[in-house]
Amino acid sequence: MKAPPERVYRALAQEVTAWSRWFRVVTLARPLDGTGRRRREIRLAGGARFHETVVADDAPRRYAYRVDTTNVPFLRALLEDWRLTPSGSGTLVRWTVALDAPLPIRCLALLGRPVPSRGFRDALRALDARLAGEAVSLREAKPERAPGAGAGAGVEPEPGVDSGG
Repeated sequence: MKAPPERVYRALAQEVTAWSRWFRVVTLARPLDGTGRRRREIRLAGGARFHETVVADDAPRRYAYRVDTTNVPFLRALLEDWRLTPSGSGTLVRWTVALDAPLPIRCLALLGRPVPSRGFRDALRALDARLAGEAVSLREAKPERAPGAGAGAGVEPEPGVDSGG
């Protein structure tokens, strides 16, 4: 991904409600405790529902969660682990999924592995484009300094500082 790990981490761990904008199969993502960082609800196209608990939150390197309850039949346990590693000016993302289910279901999951892998790649491409669009929008929103303008003209607040406007 082109975005740095800090920005990718923020999209994963802190902007939970935005998941449906870049992860096509996600129809709803919301925090259950008001912060989005401990427990969350995820709903997928097709009707699958998950209540999850964050088990690793190591900004900006790792974000992992386990499924506590789901309506997916035969799924006994599921854990997803996102690892973010700096790669040049961007981020290498590694996504690991571990599940426990009866043997026939595990075999089907292995045979069908290309489907979630493709969905994951598509989601990361969409997230990458979304984050790149933010960067473009921010650059386009910057005021130009007028030629010959005096001190203070075109001054912008530091990143992350609320200018109150």
